[in-house]
Amino acid sequence: MAESEKQEKMPQTETPKVEKEEKTKARKKKSKTEVEVDKTKAPDVKAEKTPEKVEKAGEKETKASIPDYRKNLKLFGRWSFDVEVKDPGLKPYINLTPVYTPYTAGRTIKKQFWKSKKNIVERLVGKLMVPGHKGKKHYWSSKRLPGMLPTQWNIVLKAFEIVERKTNKNPIEVLVRAIEASAPCEGITTIEYGGVRYPKAADMAPQRRIDLALRWIVQGAFLASRKNKSHMAEALAEELIATAAHDPKANGLAKKAELERQAAGSR
Repeated sequence: MAESEKQEKMPQTETPKVEKEEKTKARKKKSKTEVEVDKTKAPDVKAEKTPEKVEKAGEKETKASIPDYRKNLKLFGRWSFDVEVKDPGLKPYINLTPVYTPYTAGRTIKKQFWKSKKNIVERLVGKLMVPGHKGKKHYWSSKRLPGMLPTQWNIVLKAFEIVERKTNKNPIEVLVRAIEASAPCEGITTIEYGGVRYPKAADMAPQRRIDLALRWIVQGAFLASRKNKSHMAEALAEELIATAAHDPKANGLAKKAELERQAAGSR
């Protein structure tokens, strides 16, 4: 009797286990089908998001990527940035993205080589901060120029007004032509043989060319304002006009000729 009772009870205990296994298998199948459906939908979502990421990953804004409301912006609401850079070597490094006020709050100051993403007028404003700094020493006091940022904005605004009045041209175009004219093509580096250093001519990087051109223009204007006791805006306007016109008396062109002469003698 005991064996027959065990035989009768065994199928009753096995049936719930079988049912549980079938339910778990059915759940797994459902979960697999849901995952497959999600996978089929996922590429469509990614395909929609990839173009936006590609646009954001661009290193420099192009005219196609600039929004419509920014294309019509003018510097201080007066001068257009629709200027062509004629020097092919400097073209990728002179940023003429339309802005109303040239100020980025130093967002790219810690990133190497990102200075070319700054607007070229903002780089001019940055050079106006300490024009008396020459090399590793302060040769002259920069007077009131290292003060607040609106001081440099007012200098640039007044200088551009003078340039526009005297040349009847867009002052941003005059600035670009002055940079192209005073940017040196060759420089000097030092090489060492047997403990002795020798100067050696070398081609100059485009970013370095723009840095030197802006520095020489600003230093020439600052020297002229100190000697003639004129306003910095007037001196900067005269320096921009003279450099853009390839006047050999301009400080930028004189420094460029001196550096290239030294490079030619050390080839």
